[in-house]
Amino acid sequence: MIHPTALIDPAARLADDVEVGPFTVIGPDVEIGSGSHIGPHVVLKGPTVLGARTRIFQFASVGEDCQDKKYAGEPTRLVMGDDNVIREGATLHRGTAQDRGETTIGSRNLFMAYVHVGHDCVIGDDCILANQVTLAGHVHLGDFVIIGGLSAIHQFCHFGDHAMAGGGSIITKDTPAYVMINGNPAQVHGLNLVGLKRRGFSREAIRALGEAYKLVYRQGLTTEQALDQIRERFALPETEAFAASIEASTRGIIR
Repeated sequence: MIHPTALIDPAARLADDVEVGPFTVIGPDVEIGSGSHIGPHVVLKGPTVLGARTRIFQFASVGEDCQDKKYAGEPTRLVMGDDNVIREGATLHRGTAQDRGETTIGSRNLFMAYVHVGHDCVIGDDCILANQVTLAGHVHLGDFVIIGGLSAIHQFCHFGDHAMAGGGSIITKDTPAYVMINGNPAQVHGLNLVGLKRRGFSREAIRALGEAYKLVYRQGLTTEQALDQIRERFALPETEAFAASIEASTRGIIR
């Protein structure tokens, strides 16, 4: 299960059935859950916790010191849930003492080749980050977020649940839940209708979200006026989540 050329610190904690490929290096304070497969030439540094059934492919670096110049060796962490897949050459960094002290990643996420997840990011469940997506520090992604390849997200930006960014997007503001963005600089291009249908959203919810979207982006209202009208006209959890993701924005939403 563990290749003889792998270097594993005695202080690392691996479940009994974890597989480790050749020339992989696992440092102290790394914890790996049951059913995980760590490929060849991987570097894991702690404090890092990887949940069950994690799959990491060759040349990935997970739990390394962050690139923030303020970082001074504090014992920050990276914590991931279950069933995550980290493809070739991806880099996922720990947090900083100046923020949360932890990079937090949920479950069932796919990080394709050469993805970078910066310090103090918070990523929900069931997200897909395509090849060479770059998240600066402090980025927050909700659940079921999809980011197209070669996209870059500025530090402190937030993505709401079920939002999607097309490939090559440059994202410097917050993205509300359920919408689709694209471009440099990124602009909103409607609801993520295909994603909503695939995930079983009701016709009523999709129709209400379409009307709520128009209030924000097509009626010439201020953000406050649009949010007031959304809450007056609709009483669905989906429209409330859409409104709440806009209301929570500190950088301003993408227009």
